[in-house]
Amino acid sequence: MTLRWDGGAILLEGECPADEAEGLLELVLAHPAAPIDWSRCRSAHTAVVQVLLAARRPLHGLPEDDFLRRWVLPCLTVSPET
Repeated sequence: MTLRWDGGAILLEGECPADEAEGLLELVLAHPAAPIDWSRCRSAHTAVVQVLLAARRPLHGLPEDDFLRRWVLPCLTVSPET
């Protein structure tokens, strides 16, 4: 499983396919203050990225995937006012 709750953060690990997006949304809704640790994420389907964009949660670590670091991370760290 590439998605799990560790009691303090939502963890994304390995390759996160589209079918993990629903589970991620469920965890985000169940734990409204929880950060998301994606330091072990090797890839994420755009459906997972969309949940991350909508959640606007603090992110811990940097994903292993260069595309996520270079292109997705800046979109997740921009303030909603801009």
